Amino acid sequence: MATIKFLGHGCLHITFGGKEILVDPFISPNPKASDIDIRSLKADYVLQTHAHGDHLADLETILTQTSATLVSNYEVATEYGNKGFNAHPMNHGGKWKFDFGTVKYVNAIHSSSFPDGRYGGNPGGFVIWDDTTCIYIAGDTALTWDMKLIPMTCPDLDLAILPIGDNFTMGYEDAVIASEFVNCNKVLGYHYDTFPYIEIDHNAAQKAFKDSGAELILLEIGGSMEV
Repeated sequence: MATIKFLGHGCLHITFGGKEILVDPFISPNPKASDIDIRSLKADYVLQTHAHGDHLADLETILTQTSATLVSNYEVATEYGNKGFNAHPMNHGGKWKFDFGTVKYVNAIHSSSFPDGRYGGNPGGFVIWDDTTCIYIAGDTALTWDMKLIPMTCPDLDLAILPIGDNFTMGYEDAVIASEFVNCNKVLGYHYDTFPYIEIDHNAAQKAFKDSGAELILLEIGGSMEV
């Protein structure tokens, strides 16, 4: 079982395998997440999908206050490892068994650069699983045929966490197809409404999923769910 708390945009707090995992910490610059106290956040691990500022703005603060281990692509992990933080580098297709479960770094179609413009490695997503639960965290991505590989190489998914805001990632229409590709009809939407470019019609998005036989869950910032 896992508990997932939505912290706005692409940021999640996941309790999984007895550990606390933070995904893409972008909180303090996000006015929509102003009720989230970053100082109260706990993390044993941080899963970082890519280097864009709207995904790692609070990464160094989180690593400093928690001593968490950063799990990301080679370039992001090396950047922060060189600063003295705990870091575990990965690359596409690779998996590693951590003390909370297995993590596989999977493909994402997007871009990735640090806020100062330096190359941030290739973007990715994560599939995490233990003996009972398997979750796909897509990160920022377009719809990609590679998603079909996930049910072929990972346990059956209990939840797919997919971007639905369009413009910078796939929109909810393509996310419906993505849910079919990964063979998971329970989807948590994220990466929407933060900026005008990615504002969506919630009712239309949920109807699109319902019409396909799937469920789209949209949590309020600070809201949580169990898987």
